[in-house]
Amino acid sequence: MDSKSPYSLVKEMLEAPGLMRRFDHAQTVAWAQAIDAKKRVFMTGEGASRIFPAKNMISLALQKRSPWHICTEGARQAAEYDLKDFIVMGASASGRTRELTGLFEKLKREKITAYGITTAGSRLAEIADHFIPLMSGPEKATAATKSVVEQALLYQSLLRGDEWKNQGRAADLCDDILAQTIAPEIVDLLKGAPVIYFSGRNNGVAEELALKTNEIAHKMSSYLEGTYALHGIEEVMQKGEVVVVVEPFKEEIEKYREVLVKRAGITVIAISSYDTPFPTIKVPVLEGFNGYIQLLAGWNLLVATGLANGIDIDKTIRARKVGNEI
Repeated sequence: MDSKSPYSLVKEMLEAPGLMRRFDHAQTVAWAQAIDAKKRVFMTGEGASRIFPAKNMISLALQKRSPWHICTEGARQAAEYDLKDFIVMGASASGRTRELTGLFEKLKREKITAYGITTAGSRLAEIADHFIPLMSGPEKATAATKSVVEQALLYQSLLRGDEWKNQGRAADLCDDILAQTIAPEIVDLLKGAPVIYFSGRNNGVAEELALKTNEIAHKMSSYLEGTYALHGIEEVMQKGEVVVVVEPFKEEIEKYREVLVKRAGITVIAISSYDTPFPTIKVPVLEGFNGYIQLLAGWNLLVATGLANGIDIDKTIRARKVGNEI
């Protein structure tokens, strides 16, 4: 990405590494202690405020063998659950998301404690029993970026892992990732694709990139969880479509080539820490921060694709900054 870009989206993306570098991972200690008492936490929100922040935390917690029982769903579905035994946490950069504020109002009536991650002075901040103000500042572009990183860091900090010793290194690597120039031949493959699939772990990275594809590249997209791409969807895939595999499972590399490339005529691109037989955007590995690194590499790819197609990446025609606003 070009630091001199006139686009707010690019400027906001480039602010994310600095935000990571300055982040105070000790600010959620009291919240973590509250979870320790119940051992059950439910994270909710809508769109980008939930997909990567919540699922990245769940993935890391399982890897670290956390004793907590952690769940996530959108706020409308969460409102159908009995959450009295959970610590409920919700994130919204605007604090004006209708589904989440409605849930928090319901929890208040039921005397269930709710924790919010949001902008100071917002409706969500007013009705949350406890809240942490986002320090990332306002975003002008439709697609949320730096706020997603801060929300994810806040959730991850609850786990109190030892990866924070690498926080500065993680920020440096994210700076490097955003500064990379995507190979023109890779951009050309995405530029003309009618549909871009993102395949990868259920840790929020590939799913969030599928959402960002709509907002940034203005293309149809779909998220294929885990190895979903190998289990029947090739029946309806069309030549010219692209599958971007995020950190593909090494055991499945040859199967991707056989099922998608040879059998379905699909183009496969990888975002990977190791060499693959596909056009590959190489990314480094750093314990605790791999999801962020992969996500920012995907952002870079989508910005390059949108610009190559002459799109105003700051604006959308129908999509709104706050999808369902109070």
